[in-house]
Amino acid sequence: MSLASEFKEFAMRGNVIDLAVGVVIGGAFGKIVSSLVDSIVMPIIGALTSGVDLSELAVNIGTDEAPVLIKYGAFIQASVDFLIIALVIFMTLKGINKLKRPPEPAAPAEPPPPPREQVLLEEIRDLLKRQA
Repeated sequence: MSLASEFKEFAMRGNVIDLAVGVVIGGAFGKIVSSLVDSIVMPIIGALTSGVDLSELAVNIGTDEAPVLIKYGAFIQASVDFLIIALVIFMTLKGINKLKRPPEPAAPAEPPPPPREQVLLEEIRDLLKRQA
């Protein structure tokens, strides 16, 4: 089997295509969530913290000539992004799993009565036991 045909077989598996679609949708979903956090959530948090823009929070650890900033506000914003994405993915998977669950099994049905021949044979056996 040549390398090209082996790669084609690998790439055309359902799991690889599903993964590619998931990555593309995940990237687009990440942009939507980042926009939600940047445009809606962080301004609300900023209003609650007296107008402070959290993404601009930083600590200067350098000198005046060569400033070195630790931008912990950007980290806070990225953490909020992550928490929102994780929550939405969790809720989505929870809903999908609820839809995938098989319905509760019904109570087991009563077994059908044995065939007439078996009943007759059992009666004969019982009669023979009583005679012995």
